[in-house]
Amino acid sequence: MDRTCDIWSLSKSGGCAAKLSPLLLQQITSSLRPRRNDRLRVGIETGDDAAIYQLTDDTALVLTVDFITPVFPDPYLYGQVAAANALSDVYAMGGRPVAALNVCCFPASVDAATLGRILEGGLAKIEEAGAVLAGGHTVRDDEMKYGLSVTGLVDPRKFTPNSGARPGDALILTKPIGTGLHLSGAKRGLLSEERLRRVVEEMAVLNRAAAETMTEFEAKACTDITGFGLAGHAWGMARASGAALRLFSDLLPLYPDTRELLEQGVATGATADNARNVEGRIRFVDDVRERERPLFFDPQTSGGLFIAMRRRDADGLVKRLRERGVRAASIVGEVVASDRPRIEVIKN
Repeated sequence: MDRTCDIWSLSKSGGCAAKLSPLLLQQITSSLRPRRNDRLRVGIETGDDAAIYQLTDDTALVLTVDFITPVFPDPYLYGQVAAANALSDVYAMGGRPVAALNVCCFPASVDAATLGRILEGGLAKIEEAGAVLAGGHTVRDDEMKYGLSVTGLVDPRKFTPNSGARPGDALILTKPIGTGLHLSGAKRGLLSEERLRRVVEEMAVLNRAAAETMTEFEAKACTDITGFGLAGHAWGMARASGAALRLFSDLLPLYPDTRELLEQGVATGATADNARNVEGRIRFVDDVRERERPLFFDPQTSGGLFIAMRRRDADGLVKRLRERGVRAASIVGEVVASDRPRIEVIKN
């Protein structure tokens, strides 16, 4: 077998589906009591995409780290997706990436040329983001993982935490849903490599244009949709903002073949964990079909930005996003007043 195909078999779960269960993550971090610092504007408390550490009145650091298992046999494309996925955490905070460090967990059995192609793919995305590669760290690992630790900059008066959603806001999603289904379907032989490649190439697209555009429109809250699925990340925003989020099931942008894979019973190992994470916190109205509900728990890798912003500006943002090549951008819900954080899924 060609060595470039080996990386696809060196992971049990593809991409962000390899994350720990969100419930287990809560358990193992619940006892942490980090020392407070007035300059730390966003820490671990809200489960946000990145930390914000203020340096001056008009400058703050955005700090994050993210790495994933392989999502495709092509090592270069895998490196691109892993880097785009990590850079997305800075974009979700409204920031601009400036420097990155490689995080490499590589099996000793894989040849140097293949490993080098992974790093080349990552470097291409780092430089496309306008950042610099400043170094990295490697360890031997039986299961391959690659990603980045990223430092960005943001105006501390204008960043977009997941806690900024307010009743009356519209909710906008900038990439389709369904990456977990596609990766799992391909592993089961239900999806050709060519059809999967089209999805993976979209996963490699930076959220740069989406982040820059939402900043121009003065969005107040954002998160990116990754391993905990749309419902999990929406719940994070609802909880941090003290609001209820209403999602429109029929307006979700989906990758091609997503519904067909659902009909064939495809799911990921993380889907059930993601559903348990929001159990009792999400309500589906009767006209949302049972077989479509797993879409909300499907773990995404390098997913889109999920933005909360003033309803009067939302149509203008979607129009501008599409003009800038963010073709899937859609209004997918709204923030509503509630006596408790929750998620409701209805048909629009």
